[in-house]
Amino acid sequence: MNKAVLGNPIADFEVPATSNKKIKFSNLKGQNIVLYFYPKDSTPGCTCEGEDFQSQLNLFEKLNTVVLGVSKDHLKSHEKFKEKYQFQFELISDADKKLCDYFDVIKEKTLYGKLFNGIERSTFLIDKNGVLRKEWRKVKVKGHVDEVLAAVRDL
Repeated sequence: MNKAVLGNPIADFEVPATSNKKIKFSNLKGQNIVLYFYPKDSTPGCTCEGEDFQSQLNLFEKLNTVVLGVSKDHLKSHEKFKEKYQFQFELISDADKKLCDYFDVIKEKTLYGKLFNGIERSTFLIDKNGVLRKEWRKVKVKGHVDEVLAAVRDL
């Protein structure tokens, strides 16, 4: 499968998500989508990022925008993470890495001197017509959600 390209429509994935949902991107047409990829449930940076999106969720919703978090964790882990931090948006399980590969977020990383492949914190803004409008890579959590919100306002 091809990769996501700025200015082009995204592929129509159907993916498993929390709340026993299957999310099909074509069913979200007419709404903007913020798709944020994070490395792992319940880790400090990922928790902070989720809480930041949650704190601004009402503003995203007023701008007709759906927020979706994505990691390779399984749904059971996502459900616990979502419940513990009371996230009101869905988390997508990409255990097969198809979505991660499509958005090219799997990168070589180092932890304690060992190399491994993992998710590089990244966010993608898709407009109401399903077109990829903006991407953020190597995201630093602090202030990121405000940048994303500003970009949604500019659509």
